[in-house]
Amino acid sequence: MWLTYILIGLAIFLLLSSLKVLPEYQRLVVLRLGRALPQAKGPGLVIVIPIIDTPIRVDMRERLLEIPKQTCITKDNAPISIDFLIYLQIVDPLASVVNVQNVFQATEGLATTTLRAVIGDIALDDVLSKREEINQKLRVKLDEVTHRWGVQVNAVEIKEIQPPAEVQESMTKQMAAERTRRAMVTEAEGTKQAEILRAEGEKQSAILRAEAEKQAAILKAEAQREAQRIAAEGYALALEQITRAARTIDQNTLLLQYLDTLKNLGTSASTKWILPVEVTGLAKEVSTLFQNKNT
Repeated sequence: MWLTYILIGLAIFLLLSSLKVLPEYQRLVVLRLGRALPQAKGPGLVIVIPIIDTPIRVDMRERLLEIPKQTCITKDNAPISIDFLIYLQIVDPLASVVNVQNVFQATEGLATTTLRAVIGDIALDDVLSKREEINQKLRVKLDEVTHRWGVQVNAVEIKEIQPPAEVQESMTKQMAAERTRRAMVTEAEGTKQAEILRAEGEKQSAILRAEAEKQAAILKAEAQREAQRIAAEGYALALEQITRAARTIDQNTLLLQYLDTLKNLGTSASTKWILPVEVTGLAKEVSTLFQNKNT
C-alpha cells in the first residue's frame, strides 16, 4: 500500500518537474543526455523529460555590465584610469551556454583587455577629447569576439576618465589661461566695437554738421539773392518813377533847376566847377525865357 503511494507521489513529482513555464524574456536550453538540442525552447509552457533532460534558463533581456576603473597606458606613455559601462544582450541562448562557461564574466575580462589595447593606440590628448570615438571602437572590438558567444554588444559608454595628477594640474592651468585669453579677446572686441561706434558717431556728427552748414549757406545765399532781387526791383521802380516824373517836367522847369544848381555852386568853396551842360546854350535859353515873360 505504501509502495503504491510512493509510486504515485513519484509520478506526480516527475510530471510536475517536467513542466516548465517560461516568461517572454527567457529561453530554455535543453541538454538531453548531455547533448544540446538544436534549438532553445520557450517562451510559454515547455515539457522536459525528467532525469534525461537538463534544462538551463537563459535571460534574453539587455543587461548592464559595469567595468570598474582600469589603469591603461596611452600611446605617449601616460597612465590613465578609465571605467565604463557595457550594454549587452544574449541573442543566441544555445551559443551562450555551449560556447562559453560564464558569458558575462568572459565579457568583462575581454572588455578590460580590449580597453587597454584601444587606449594604447591613442595619445593622451585624444583620449580626453575623443570619448565617443573610443566608445565606438570598444563596441566594435567587443562585438567581434562576443558574437561567437551568442552575445550582442549594443553600446559602450565611458563613465569617467581620470588622467594623472600632474596632467590634471596642467589642464587646470591651461583652462585658466584659456579663460584669461577669452576674457582679453572679449575685452579687445568690446574696445574695438566701442571705437568703431565712436568713429561712426563722429562720422555721422560731421556729416550732419556739414549738412547743417550747407543748408545754412544755401539759406543765406537765398536770402541774399532775395534781398538783392527786392533791392533791384526797388531801384528799377524808383528809376521808373523818376523817368515818369521827368517826362512831365517842361523845358522851363529844367532851366530853373539848372539855375538853382549854378547858384548852389557859386556859394560853395570849390575853385573848380564842372557843369553838365553847355553854358552858352544855357544862357541863350535863359535869355529866351525872360524875353517870353516880358512880352
